[in-house]
Amino acid sequence: MQKIILTGLTAAVLLTSCSSQKTESASTAITSENTAVQQEAQAFLDRYSKDYQQLYTASTEAEWASNTTIVEGDSTNAVATRKANEAFAAFTGSAENIEKAKALLEQKEQLTDLQVKQLEAVLYTGANNPQIIPDVVKARIKAETEQTEKLYGFDYRIYEKSVSTNDIDNILKNETSLKKRLDAWQASKEVGKNLREGILNLRDLRNKTVQSLGYDDYFSYQASDYGMTRQQMMNLVQQINEELRPLYRELHTYARYELAKKYGVKEVPDYLPAHWLPNRWGQDWSSMVEVKGIDLDGALKPKGEEWLVNQAERFYVSLGFDKLPQSFYEKSSLYPLPANANYKKNNHASAWHMDLDKDVRSLMSVEPNSEWYETTHHELGHIYYYMTYTNPDVPVLLRGGANRAYHEAMGSLMGLAAMQKPFLIELNLIDKNAETDGVQTLLKEALSYVTFIPFAAGVMSEWEHDFYAQNLPANQLNKRWWELAKKYQGIVPPSPRGEEYTDATTKTHINDDAAQYYDYALSYVILFQLHDHIAKNILKQDPHATNYYGSKKVGNFLREIMYPGASADWRKMLKNKTGEELSARAMVDYFQPLMEYLKEQNKGRKYTL
Repeated sequence: MQKIILTGLTAAVLLTSCSSQKTESASTAITSENTAVQQEAQAFLDRYSKDYQQLYTASTEAEWASNTTIVEGDSTNAVATRKANEAFAAFTGSAENIEKAKALLEQKEQLTDLQVKQLEAVLYTGANNPQIIPDVVKARIKAETEQTEKLYGFDYRIYEKSVSTNDIDNILKNETSLKKRLDAWQASKEVGKNLREGILNLRDLRNKTVQSLGYDDYFSYQASDYGMTRQQMMNLVQQINEELRPLYRELHTYARYELAKKYGVKEVPDYLPAHWLPNRWGQDWSSMVEVKGIDLDGALKPKGEEWLVNQAERFYVSLGFDKLPQSFYEKSSLYPLPANANYKKNNHASAWHMDLDKDVRSLMSVEPNSEWYETTHHELGHIYYYMTYTNPDVPVLLRGGANRAYHEAMGSLMGLAAMQKPFLIELNLIDKNAETDGVQTLLKEALSYVTFIPFAAGVMSEWEHDFYAQNLPANQLNKRWWELAKKYQGIVPPSPRGEEYTDATTKTHINDDAAQYYDYALSYVILFQLHDHIAKNILKQDPHATNYYGSKKVGNFLREIMYPGASADWRKMLKNKTGEELSARAMVDYFQPLMEYLKEQNKGRKYTL
């Protein structure tokens, strides 16, 4: 045997070579292992997504029928909806799917970020439908369906005559007789009597459902979709309330005195009687102000309701988005039912992504007025968000907003943009030579956006937090609702309201979109951050007088936010696009010019908040 003597250099070279080969071998093994795990995860996600999409579509189609065709005494749609939702729940909540997703996430270091996000979505959806307690899930679905039918099928009556919610809203906006206002407001709350038992049952069922997979309560479950604890979410909405409180205090004082003058009441009340306000829940006071030189209702009435929807579409197309598919118009329910219709429908505006693909629809009851003009732009914001993230780079399971508030922010942003004076001039909805009062315009906007925050981030969020997380006693539902309305909104009922009324349940979302109303408050904060950036950095215009119309740069900015859907990290997205974290800073800045005006108007007046 020939003996080889290695010199130091040769030995080093060979040792390095051996070490390199071992490293490469280990790296290859790790890569191979990662690839195998990724392949396993992808195979599961592909199978799951296919079934998920089919069952989701069936469920949404059934819900659509239940919302658009409500026939008293006919439970056909309710039964079909319940069955479709039970099938969807059985699949998403199956122990097999949940356990598989959990097992794969234990190896998350070897998965792609996109796979991790999808698996987390599987678990989040599954937590609301766990089949380890199938009877509870079925009972919850049945209860939700019945609650929805009671809410939307309710026969509102004033002086023994049936009226629509649109009719009630118009009375509260325009009527000066306090007696007639009171009658309309009280009529709007009668539905709550029928919903009390149902909401208490739903609390029990919703909490039990998510507790089976480790969540403390249903409110905590909903907040977790933001990557936040229940307390973190409450801290955030409290922060927003505090940032806007000084401005709201001025608006509240102004409204008390101005409305007392309008209704001929000599002694100004310390708190606003609920029926004085032009909205059933006191969340939007904007119709208190008519801006000189701007008569949108008058300009829109002769155009008809179809023009409003078509114009909203033209707005998005001008930014570079595609036209709506023809199926949108064929399948949507956009206008009020004829007076002789033998069925009812849900009049609450909403947007629907029926199949998480090309079938997009909207449910509205559009009338040619300024409120519906803004609403059409808002709802189409959701529709274009759906259409934009329906692309090959976004898996079915992540076809949602960056967070739930982003979806609302997109809609509300376009609603704000559609009401800006330069744009209204371009549409010939106001005369270009008309003298308008910028402060009054700002006041009208504040009475829409700012007055909404104490309701959404205060009353609604805190009531649902107490209801689900603190197990609010059944004999304190109405008591707590009005305590919060007084604390945050400075609003009180016209007369004492007993527990039989359950006024919280008259708000749609308490019943069918529970424990997430803070989405809307956060969306307003985000929308003003986005608008501030668009106005100053893209359009180079005054944020109070912008015109997005025809700007492809604005369209590209929005498309970049919309395109990744829920595959994007919402915090990073906001920071990257606006340069700042979530904050009411932009909203406060936008309304700052109004503060001095309100302080001047309120000199000598009594503040009660």
